[in-house]
Amino acid sequence: MNATMSVDAVRLEIIQNALASAVDEAFVALMKSAFSQNIKERRDHSTALVDMRGRLIVQARESLPIHLGSIMGLMQALLEKVPLDSVREGDIFVANDPFEAGGTHLPDLNMAMPVFHEAQLCGFICNIAHHADFGGMAAGSMAGGMTEIYQEGLRVPLVRLFSAGRIEQGVYDLIIINTRVPEERRGDLFAQIASARLGVRRMGEILRRHGPQPILGAFDQIVAGTSRRMREAIARIPDGVYEFEDLMDDDGCGTVDIPIRVQVRIRGDRLHVGFEGTSAQVQGNINCTTTATLSAISYTVKALLDPEVPNNQGVLDVCEWSAPKGSLVNAAFPASVANRAHTAQRIIDALIGALAPALPDRVVAAANGANTTAIFTGVDPGTSRRYIYFETLGGGFGGRAARDGKDGVQVHITNTSNLPVEAIEMDYPLLVESYGLVEDSGGPGRHRGGMGLRRVIRPLGHECTFSGSGERLRNTPWGIFGGGAGRSGRFVRTEQDGSHTALPGKPAGVPFGPSQSVMIETPGSGGYGSPEQRSNDVLERDRISGKFSEDFLSQHYPQLKSHPKHKEHP
Repeated sequence: MNATMSVDAVRLEIIQNALASAVDEAFVALMKSAFSQNIKERRDHSTALVDMRGRLIVQARESLPIHLGSIMGLMQALLEKVPLDSVREGDIFVANDPFEAGGTHLPDLNMAMPVFHEAQLCGFICNIAHHADFGGMAAGSMAGGMTEIYQEGLRVPLVRLFSAGRIEQGVYDLIIINTRVPEERRGDLFAQIASARLGVRRMGEILRRHGPQPILGAFDQIVAGTSRRMREAIARIPDGVYEFEDLMDDDGCGTVDIPIRVQVRIRGDRLHVGFEGTSAQVQGNINCTTTATLSAISYTVKALLDPEVPNNQGVLDVCEWSAPKGSLVNAAFPASVANRAHTAQRIIDALIGALAPALPDRVVAAANGANTTAIFTGVDPGTSRRYIYFETLGGGFGGRAARDGKDGVQVHITNTSNLPVEAIEMDYPLLVESYGLVEDSGGPGRHRGGMGLRRVIRPLGHECTFSGSGERLRNTPWGIFGGGAGRSGRFVRTEQDGSHTALPGKPAGVPFGPSQSVMIETPGSGGYGSPEQRSNDVLERDRISGKFSEDFLSQHYPQLKSHPKHKEHP
């Protein structure tokens, strides 16, 4: 391999933005060419550039933080199992297995394609897309009730899907035949392939323009610059041990109030997160593998310490952590992990709670703390084809030091959009009877928590089944510095006569007919600061506003002083 070279600051900025543009364009290409609503509307996918050492160099700006660990896990498996001198132009590697290939759950299919310049390997374009179904015991591959990885879907170890530009038909057929809506899976899979090829083409243009030595040298400088900034930010936190505990509601299999305990140790410019005292892995499907936990930690550290720093290997390198093997956050095979995002969200809440005393102006109250999942499946009476409507819904974002929380948004480790009503009713035989915010679901405080979402859905002219998975339905999102807790979420079935039946927090395969509907309410979020401070703030704003108005009128419109109406209505 040719030696690398350092580049000056101006050229480094140009290269870094060119790399970012390449993966951003690949992200948009995947979104625009996908078949499923889950990708083309909800944007449940990510793209990135990784170097030959497996270091993340650039991640698309709209990518999902939880996908970071999956991409890195794929690359680690690739580097361990495939000699780099055997990698050829046109190869495409795929994997999804959380225990053999570094994935976080099976619906996320990872893909990596090598980038060459004049026969020299210069890196890999990677992408990941959440497929609305990837086989397993339940449609959508994420329903409650799963107790081991075998039930969750097709496990794909690291394999070549393309070899030197030619498709491995057997691998492709194996993937497609194990999914419930093969036409949609085929479309999404080839959208990933098209995205990877576009990213490789754009990288080829950048390499031809700048040469491989400056580009590879820029990789080192990009990572080093981020690492330096993160170390400097850590060093500004007072040394000490910061602790917090939060609870998962349940695992869907009978275990409730599952603790996550974190200890954040700061010494100089070093940060270590420990999970001693966290629950052992559970029977249900909320366990996290190391890649999901690392994604949660790195997201939190970046968001709190330096939100503007580029997201690359430099962030990962400063996140030292440990957890007992076989724990909820370091699950051992064959643990069930389909809904690992719930737990990743709670890891983030716990880390924020721990660091609140050290960073009071940067932390937020507990967000909705969930990845509320809704899956409807049945046979469309109009087309006689099976459909799967899959969505994860947003909720409240916690109150902040300077402003209220946001309403009805995806928070923290997820970065998807809520699916528009028009998209649902166009593609599926479903009627969205109601869609809006849950009033007063945000916790009170000097700055209120954001509100959760409510969506009511009814099947049209057919029977279907509903599966879901929620969190913060039992343990409400906490407030901070005197703020109140937000309201919990719920799943409810409504009959034609208006009667209601509460569903469990992780319902699986619940039948619905045209005379019934399901109401999904997502959790709100906690408030920041005491509500009394908000009242005082309002009074002070009114006083300042009144004084400003009086001064403004006196200065700019002195004639109004003698106007009868001015005297009558000062």
